[in-house]
Amino acid sequence: MELYNKISAEERRLLIEAENTGRVTLSFYKYSKILNPKLFRDYLFLHWNSMGILGRIYIAHEGINAQLSLPAFKLKKFRTFLDEISFLKGVRLNIAVEQNDESFLKLTIKIKDKIVADGLDDSSFDVTQKGTHVNAKRFNELLAEEGTLCLDMRNHYESEIGHFKGALTPDVDTFRESLPYIDQILAEQKKDKKLLMYCTGGIRCEKASAYFKHKGFKNVFQLEGGIIEYAKQVKAEKIKNQFIGKNFVFDERRGESISNCIIAKCHQCGSPCDTHVNCSNEACHLLFIQCESCQDKRQACCSSECQDIFNLPLENQKQLRKGKHNSNKIFRKGRSEVLKFKH
Repeated sequence: MELYNKISAEERRLLIEAENTGRVTLSFYKYSKILNPKLFRDYLFLHWNSMGILGRIYIAHEGINAQLSLPAFKLKKFRTFLDEISFLKGVRLNIAVEQNDESFLKLTIKIKDKIVADGLDDSSFDVTQKGTHVNAKRFNELLAEEGTLCLDMRNHYESEIGHFKGALTPDVDTFRESLPYIDQILAEQKKDKKLLMYCTGGIRCEKASAYFKHKGFKNVFQLEGGIIEYAKQVKAEKIKNQFIGKNFVFDERRGESISNCIIAKCHQCGSPCDTHVNCSNEACHLLFIQCESCQDKRQACCSSECQDIFNLPLENQKQLRKGKHNSNKIFRKGRSEVLKFKH
């Protein structure tokens, strides 16, 4: 019984090309009590693997967080499948703003302690007392109100390429770090202050809004469906777009354009750029912003040292990596002394 991915990324690319049916990238999440995450995980893998679904899915006792792609003609079948699972019936599907058939190249379903690592003790506050959900139109109205504090609940490498005008963008590496960071900033604020928060698809705001309500803030609002849904509503309803730049996404696309503005710069030469790449040196794999010119010149490497290693024979590269763990830079997303134009 096949319960784990066994196909390489290159093999998958060929299969997708041969499939030639077009794929849809989407995401969804749901907080709900799952008694047996392992059983549920295996059930999903068996069915989704047979449907040609690819993606990264996390399951915990508290619910599910899914980012995936599937053949476009199977979208209706997928929706029906979800509706047959009681707690997923009618769940919001955040369809990607920009589509790419190779957004995911394998199906990975993992069991986690939490579907989003927030570092919170959920027993210390009522996680169901969430903030008020608002649509794009209401979000813009609140954003324009004097005294509203707009909070970006994402990480520095996400907000660096795109964010809402006037938003507070924490310089943190993880969501776990953003809550105490914002906590410190809000320490001097009055409890009737309007807090307006957003994230990619809404999941981080579910916990964050409940947390800050627990802290005493009475007027807490969150963008329903996140930036992804906001972009769709802006286009469909001809609403003024207050998001500048790109929305960072956690798949092979690494970003989707919400506006035509480029607000970031190449971490190596400083030219306007908002394209994330991973360093070609597999022992580094650092995520950073690199323009086309620097990609060509540096072979998509973050430093001359990594470029030298990348140009060694593959067996030599493997020998250098043997017995070593991946660099911590992988998890620091663009924080490296070799990147002189990283702010």
